[in-house]
Amino acid sequence: MIELKSYGMQSHQGPHLNLNEDLVDADLVNNLFMLVDGFGGSNIGDRAAMMIRDTLKRSYTKIAVDPEATLPFFYSHKYLIEGNALINAFQTAHQNVNRDNEKKSLDNRGGGSVIAAAVAENILTLVSTGNCVAYLYRKGHMSIEVLPDSLASLSRDSYQSYLHSVPMSGIGLFEDLHYNVRELKVTEGDVLIMLTDGAYSRLNMEEIKYIVETNLESELDAIKELFRLSNDRGNLDNQSAVILQF
Repeated sequence: MIELKSYGMQSHQGPHLNLNEDLVDADLVNNLFMLVDGFGGSNIGDRAAMMIRDTLKRSYTKIAVDPEATLPFFYSHKYLIEGNALINAFQTAHQNVNRDNEKKSLDNRGGGSVIAAAVAENILTLVSTGNCVAYLYRKGHMSIEVLPDSLASLSRDSYQSYLHSVPMSGIGLFEDLHYNVRELKVTEGDVLIMLTDGAYSRLNMEEIKYIVETNLESELDAIKELFRLSNDRGNLDNQSAVILQF
């Protein structure tokens, strides 16, 4: 069994916004970590992000701790109970946000991009929707484990890539929920980095790798450096990051 040695997380409104529609969360009892990038505007995106977080935590913990619990939306033998629990939690959050949006005009509707990471034994399950990203740093190498579902997937142009970070999926965005599932076997020394677009869209993977590996003693120092470099390059968005070290 691989244990989580340390973690760091931070969410900030960024250098130009007064409102933070991002949030991060850690449930150490259930080994659940979340990154949410809300959208919708003032008093909309931030409320949607909190609704998504609360629903995910409530639904996931109900299913993951009880193998006999009902899976209301989805079940696959391909995934561990944690993966099935996360997928159902995403669907529950999507249903709740859509139900809340039905009462509102289009300009008052909210939602969010999300990555949730669940750890069980030596398996890390990632479920995501929207324009967040997750990297795995292992023995000097960096790989992308969660690709953003954004306009970037339609463009091969890396020039001004931050202009392509508009989400193509998300909780509450469309009637149907589009999500990705990734199960990883983690080993000692692995580092998982989860970022919202305000933290990654103006950086390339080699820069992120360099910042992480030169700040392995402090996840918060790595996050601050990621934010600083992104802001120096003109970031206008909220910024959030979660770093897990195994």
